[in-house]
Amino acid sequence: MENIVVFITASNEEEAAKIALALVGERLAGCVNIVKGIRSIYRWQGKVEDEAEVLMIAKTRRELFGALSKKVKELHSYSVPEVIAFPVAEGSAEYLDWLKEVTG
Repeated sequence: MENIVVFITASNEEEAAKIALALVGERLAGCVNIVKGIRSIYRWQGKVEDEAEVLMIAKTRRELFGALSKKVKELHSYSVPEVIAFPVAEGSAEYLDWLKEVTG
């Protein structure tokens, strides 16, 4: 079993909370942190954008990524939401055991 951390951006805290509650409620993530006050500068449809966003950091298992990504796309206001995953190289055994217990 491989654990992952997933970064997801949202337009505001309300949207992030709606997505986070669904991910945890459906056991697709064990925990989602919501970080307010990020500034994103990116290229979209030929223009450079500079927007305030909210970052979600979801902890889950790799085998749940497909379902998690699908749920995010269902609930998200963006046509192309950021949903990117990174492997967890190490973690406390107790936390990783808890993550396994509460997901899937």
